[in-house]
Amino acid sequence: MRYRAVGFDLLTALLDTWTLWSDVAGSRELGMKWHATSQGIMRGTPYRPYEDIVREAAAAIDLPPAKADELLRRWGDFAPWPDVALTLRRIQGIPRFIVTNCSRTLGRRAAERLGAFDLVMTAEEAGAYKPDPRPYRAALATLRLAPRDVLFVAGSAHDVGGASRVGMDVYWANRGDVPLPPDARPLRAERGLNGLLATLGV
Repeated sequence: MRYRAVGFDLLTALLDTWTLWSDVAGSRELGMKWHATSQGIMRGTPYRPYEDIVREAAAAIDLPPAKADELLRRWGDFAPWPDVALTLRRIQGIPRFIVTNCSRTLGRRAAERLGAFDLVMTAEEAGAYKPDPRPYRAALATLRLAPRDVLFVAGSAHDVGGASRVGMDVYWANRGDVPLPPDARPLRAERGLNGLLATLGV
């Protein structure tokens, strides 16, 4: 295999979180707007409580506080994308870790839907939100991995840029089929994980 370990974004690359945001908000359009607003508030900033950001984003699009409370209460009620379970089974035995933009409690609750990982690194523990380099570097340092030895599976275009800038090769699971921004240079981009095994050399 070409790499010693595989890192993953959690809340887009592996789990369908958008459905829950939409269900709680009352429509797909409103749910995606809420999600995007939260991403805009946190992206690349020093850590402050993720739960506060969820509430702030809800208020910004005129959702009542009870909606934010419901989303946080139901956090972890996410289904893995259909291609995730088989892919994770195929790479059993390869060290794998998660770097995710949420609190320690919520990150572990969501990751439990997927089975065991060697590490779940949250923005809370790293002190910053991706694509700030600190979360990626904290995961690499904890696992004593050099960036060149890791393939990172990004869930968003900003994740592609963030992981690339710390020296990791990046596979982009572009679930939303969004355009590539100027600072994002993935090794490979697919709508899901279909090309991941070939990229890993498995």
